[in-house]
Parts: sequence; structure tokens; C-alpha cells
Amino acid sequence: MQAAIAKFVNSLPLSCSQCITKFYFRSLAARQRGLHSLQQHIEYKAMDVKILPALQDNYMYLIVDKATKEAAIVDPVEPRTVLQAVEAHGVKLTKVLTTHHHWDHAGGNEDLLKLHPGLEVYGGDDRIGALTTKVEHNTRFNIGQLNVQCLFTPCHTTGHICYFVTTPCEENESAVFTGDTLFLGGCGRFFEGTAEQMHKALIDILSNLPDETKVFCGHEYSLQNLKFAAHVEPDNDDVKKKIQWSKGQRAEKKPTVPSTILEEKLYNPFMRVSEPSVMKHVNKSDAIATMKAIRQEKDSFKG
Repeated sequence: MQAAIAKFVNSLPLSCSQCITKFYFRSLAARQRGLHSLQQHIEYKAMDVKILPALQDNYMYLIVDKATKEAAIVDPVEPRTVLQAVEAHGVKLTKVLTTHHHWDHAGGNEDLLKLHPGLEVYGGDDRIGALTTKVEHNTRFNIGQLNVQCLFTPCHTTGHICYFVTTPCEENESAVFTGDTLFLGGCGRFFEGTAEQMHKALIDILSNLPDETKVFCGHEYSLQNLKFAAHVEPDNDDVKKKIQWSKGQRAEKKPTVPSTILEEKLYNPFMRVSEPSVMKHVNKSDAIATMKAIRQEKDSFKG
């Protein structure tokens, strides 16, 4: 039922669907006390990532180039939280990286630019508010000395972009900001796309990133996703271990992000659609048919 309602809202004219979505997420956020997770600062040699919880279960990410103190923000739905983090860390915010046009990801863009004029706003969809630079697959730019490669991953929306960030060669660090395409243990609903498109996004594109790449997704959905993963592969020990670890994190209100590309290949059923155990679960012999079948099952999964 929820999947059908979400699909209906997404099919409405943009202004109407954005208003409904804005009201829905703000109502949910207002009912909960405090942040859904603690803020967390992930330090690497050449870049830092500040995890900023927002709304009911969203994540925004402040990416900082340590060499230049230049920064970019991913999906800044709560602008004042972003600017507080920018001030606290003493960095220069220059860019907004928008994964897709849904209000809980792009809904803060226009207000952020009013509060902090002159930002470049990147995205792959004309429906994104305050967009200044439309990107496509393999568009490249920099955050200070950090390299950013845009990965076109349509399906959840037709203009979805993941941002693959790497450091200068000698550091060999990488992270990918996946919005609502790839979650820890799951993937986004196919609102505007097909199983073929999600297969290409997850298997052909994201699975081929370096195994050690850190995955920063758009929502804290990990335990729900892993519960479904255990349903699909009840004998998968990697799923069982990740569930126990995630329960410990959530008990302390800590984020479960980031995962890594290698980890996702071990426990995420949507990254494992070519595995016999996943195919067997839905009685399919084709990876794309398996992708379609497990997404349909997940849409109504109660556990």
C-alpha cells in the first residue's frame, strides 16, 4: 500500500508532489524527538566527511578537501544545519552536489543559496531547485584537490546522479555518495525506471568501483534492508554479522554508514542478483528478472 501511494505521489506534477513530500517529511521529523542519529566526523588522509542527519532518516554529507579547506555539501535539505557545520569546521563551502530532485534531497537548495549566495549547484535533472550546472555520466570537476566523477544512475528518478570522489593519487582514498540508488543492504524504489536500469546502476557501474570505496547513502534504512536480505538469503553469514553490528550502532544512535562496495557485494541482495542463492529465492535464472522480482517483493515486505 505504501509503495502504491509513493508511486502515485511521484507521478503528480512536480510542484504538487514536492509540496506533499515536504509536508510528509516535516511532519515525521516534527514527531520525533531530536536527531535520528548523532553527527559523525569521518577523517581520511586527504578528505573528511561530516555525516549530518536530517529529517526523519536522511543523511547530508559535508565533503572537505583537507589540503585547501574547500568543501561541498551533498543533498542539503536542512541548510542551517549545513552552515553550522561549515562554521564549526572552518571550511569554505563552494558546491552543492544534488543526487536527485526529490524534496528530501533537493528541497533545501534554494534556501541554502539565499543564506550562502554564490554556490555552484550540481545535478542531473532540470527539476532540481537552484541548479546551476547540469551534469551527465562521467562529468568531472574538483572540490579543492579532490576529484569528483559523476555517475548517471537513473531508475529511482530519471536524473539520478551518484558522485564518486577520489583523492590525489598518492592517497588512494575513494568514496561514493549514492543518494537513493544504493543503500546499505538495499536499493531505491524504481519510481521512474526499470530493473534493467537498476541492474546497470548497481552491477555495471557501482560494483565496478574499487572494493575499498566507502559508500555514503541517502537514508538510514540499514536494519530494514538487512532484515529483507536475511529473508532472501537466510544462510548468509555476512548478512547476520552486519545485522548484529548495525543493531549495536543504532542502539547508540550512531549512523551505520559508510559501508564499502566490497561489503555490499557480500550482503546486499540487489548487488547479488547473479548469485544462485538470490535467484533461487525468486525462482529466476536471469539477473535482471531477479532484480525486478526482489524489488517487487521488497516493496511490500513486512518481515
